[in-house]
Amino acid sequence: MPPVLPDFSNSVKLKYVKLGYQYLVNHILTLTLIPIMAGIFVEVLRMGPGEILNLWRSLQVDLVQILCSSFLIVFIATVYFMSKPRTIFLVDYACFKPPVTCRVPFATFMEHSRLNLKNNPKSVEFQMRILERSGLGEETCLPQAIHYIPPKPTMEAARGEAELVIFSAMDSLFKKTGLKPKDIDIFIVNCSLFSPTPSLSAMVINKYKLRSNIKSFNLSGMGCSAGLISIDLARDLLQIHPNSNAVVVSTEIITPNYYQGNERAMLLPNCLFRMGAAAILLSNRRSERRRAKYRLVHVVRTHKGADDKAFRCVYEEEDREGKVGISLSKDLMAIAGEALKSNITTIGPLVLPASEQLLFLLTLIGRKVFSNKWKPYIPDFKQAFEHFCIHAGGRAVIDELQKNLQLSAEHVEASRMTLHRFGNTSSSSLWYELGYIEAKGRMKKGDRVWQIAFGSGFKCNSAVWKCNRSIKTPTDGPWADCIDRYPVHIPEIVKL
Repeated sequence: MPPVLPDFSNSVKLKYVKLGYQYLVNHILTLTLIPIMAGIFVEVLRMGPGEILNLWRSLQVDLVQILCSSFLIVFIATVYFMSKPRTIFLVDYACFKPPVTCRVPFATFMEHSRLNLKNNPKSVEFQMRILERSGLGEETCLPQAIHYIPPKPTMEAARGEAELVIFSAMDSLFKKTGLKPKDIDIFIVNCSLFSPTPSLSAMVINKYKLRSNIKSFNLSGMGCSAGLISIDLARDLLQIHPNSNAVVVSTEIITPNYYQGNERAMLLPNCLFRMGAAAILLSNRRSERRRAKYRLVHVVRTHKGADDKAFRCVYEEEDREGKVGISLSKDLMAIAGEALKSNITTIGPLVLPASEQLLFLLTLIGRKVFSNKWKPYIPDFKQAFEHFCIHAGGRAVIDELQKNLQLSAEHVEASRMTLHRFGNTSSSSLWYELGYIEAKGRMKKGDRVWQIAFGSGFKCNSAVWKCNRSIKTPTDGPWADCIDRYPVHIPEIVKL
């Protein structure tokens, strides 16, 4: 006998009930005003010419009242437009594409691990298990200094990597936008673990001979979420400096931070972090409105550093042998979940439609008044955003956010494919993900994008963008030569 098909009638009915509820609540004002306006229009049609003339005469006012009313309207409009925040546009951005010579296939990575850690086979085995489950592909890249056996993490090599990734991204941005170095008013670089003197921002100013009165900033030690912190800083600066351009560079320099010890908690970043950088052009100039790709809507930052566990869950320290590395705590995912919850609580009222907010409020009241056994309502953020860029920090991070936010495989496709192709590029990963969505031709005018990033401290930061125009599939960029191969199937375990 053929298997009995499930009864879909209930689920279909519930689906249409939910859609009807969402439409009703989200358009309640319109649905209320239409009958009122229709009633007024019908009543006016029923009135005779004499009644209409009498009504008009009863509404007439003298010239002084008209002038006072006009002055009040002009005054209120002036105050409103003067106090309104400046619109911040994302004109364009560029991501660094590593050269093929820096590629690190699994076999190469494991061979180097066996040679570098030949006295500790358990550490080699641990790295192999992490790599098998990491979600990374065969084309991720590490800087040249890490290809040596043993690695040569010198200051000169670190500066060389910084020049390669940052200058390449800047050159691509200049080419894409037509921006001249002298047109940059604000310049921000964020790099968490490599902070030389002179700073990386000074290095760029020297290279491109930027203006002497440029407002430059160099952010360090702020982890993988520092890219959105830089966007927030640029936004604040553009609010007080009219007619200005701001360039943000987000990167992480791997060379001086490749751990060569045996502590498992410190070996994990070696398996995940790879080369990457992005340069972003922001502007508050009205002339950029037409060609800008996106408009910045919200930036929400959450910092859990007051909690000791959250503060130490991503911690740079020395191991027993005195070798410096980044230690990742076992509590990392739980702490990230709490930070995400706080961030969602803040950003939800800003972006969710009224229907979702009302359901959340009613559930909250029900849990408080009746019983805590009521299942908490998780807002449907798919009603607020068309695209999601989740920091490609690792497979576990993407899995947890997909589960908690109830996202589909397509919603997290950009994050998974970025992790597979480029690895964890730290703060720049969000821009590789945005580039993936554009390369697939999915970004349309009016689409909303939610960028979510996590970082040491512990921080969870969000940025919301709205697409300013339909974006054509780019012919250049890091995805240009491989986008036709994606998405690819990523197995749970890749046996090495």
